[in-house]
Amino acid sequence: MFIFIKSFFNTFLNSLKVRLIVSLLAMVVIILPTIAFIIMNSFEKHMKRSIENELSAYSYSILAVAEVEQAELVMPEVLIENQFNVSDSGLYAFISGAVSHQTKTATQQTFGDAILWSSQSLLTINISEEKLPREVIVLATGENSFSTIEMNGSSHFIYSYAVSFTEDDFNFPLTVHIIRDKKTFLQLISDFKQQLWFGLAILMVIILLLQLVWLMWTLKPLSTLEQEVKAIEQGRAEKLTSLYPKELAQLTTQLNQLLATEQKQRQRYRNALSDLAHSLKTPLAVLQAQRDISSVNQEQITRINSTIDHQLKRAQSAGHSSWLLGIEVKPIVDKLLNTLAKIYHSEQKIVELNFTGKLTFKGDEADLLELLGNLLDNAYKAANNTIRLTVSQQDDALVMCVEDDGVGIKEQQIAQILQRGVRADTYEVGHGVGLAIVRDLVESYQGELHITNSENLGGAKFTLRFTSLNNA
Repeated sequence: MFIFIKSFFNTFLNSLKVRLIVSLLAMVVIILPTIAFIIMNSFEKHMKRSIENELSAYSYSILAVAEVEQAELVMPEVLIENQFNVSDSGLYAFISGAVSHQTKTATQQTFGDAILWSSQSLLTINISEEKLPREVIVLATGENSFSTIEMNGSSHFIYSYAVSFTEDDFNFPLTVHIIRDKKTFLQLISDFKQQLWFGLAILMVIILLLQLVWLMWTLKPLSTLEQEVKAIEQGRAEKLTSLYPKELAQLTTQLNQLLATEQKQRQRYRNALSDLAHSLKTPLAVLQAQRDISSVNQEQITRINSTIDHQLKRAQSAGHSSWLLGIEVKPIVDKLLNTLAKIYHSEQKIVELNFTGKLTFKGDEADLLELLGNLLDNAYKAANNTIRLTVSQQDDALVMCVEDDGVGIKEQQIAQILQRGVRADTYEVGHGVGLAIVRDLVESYQGELHITNSENLGGAKFTLRFTSLNNA
């Protein structure tokens, strides 16, 4: 249950972190640049509208001084706006319209378009109808147009307004054209973009820092919870002790209740089995003390007593939660080897140790002593000269391998040992009751036990593999 909760919590926390980071990147990388493009587009449209209004005002000022006399356009030599009077000033004006001819009997009109007048600023620039946009040429009286035109290799704005002068019964249509260089406009747009992107970059950095601070502050309780769950898993704590916000308080309280309930259930299970074993041992001791008991009955009583001892050890192991403690393997191995060296001091056995890093067994110390103790004791009994213990981390599994250079185990014996419910008591010296305890302990930790013969040493090879629960 705890492993499921831990897995769910880790998945939830990682998912939450990803979502918060994605939202942060979306804010900084997508939303802010989009707002910047909208602002730039709006500013450009506003500037164009301002220039259009300005050129429209210039057209009215020119129409105010324009006169038509005897079907001919009359304009002053100098305009009020001085830029129209300076050659190549960047502000230009010209008037186009129909050419008329007057006779003694009547006035005749021909409506071929021609340039009737142009400002002095256009003296060095040739304006022809081919350069004018189509929407400018086809304007009807009262209509206006605002577009762009190319002159002298650069782009210009052009505003055109079509009017008609009336003299007696004679109509004189004409169109006023105001042209302005786009250099100033483009420079303003460029400066605005630079300032906008510079300000946006500063704003993005500020928002990013604020979001990171907010993210760290928001995830701090979850990170604390993750660390406490890891501490419980490794055996450095028994429950959650930190203060959490009300959003997590109910979860942490229920998790502590779950931990306490599981420990109590395991303790009750352990006590029940221990009480049962002890209650059976007392009458068995009385029976064994009887002198008139037959050898057959004595053998059965001894066998029952051995079975009770075995089940009592299983009960002690079952009383510890496999996720509650994290035990470093190397000190346990050193302790076992010192003890075995004293027991087998008369035998000169070489023990080779192979460790890869600081490895941890996530379980009870007594269980680890029972596992390695039985395997190493069997190896001492079976080995001729050499014993090899290899402990390593392979992906997400802790692997412990015990080998010896003895006679090994026959294939049919290996198959029988690994069968569920078959005891190992009847096998050769070095592979007795202890192997049954090892097998049961491995199963209680949902691990794997593999028995083969060593390729290098030639004797038996016992491999223990504990996945997921025993990540270093």
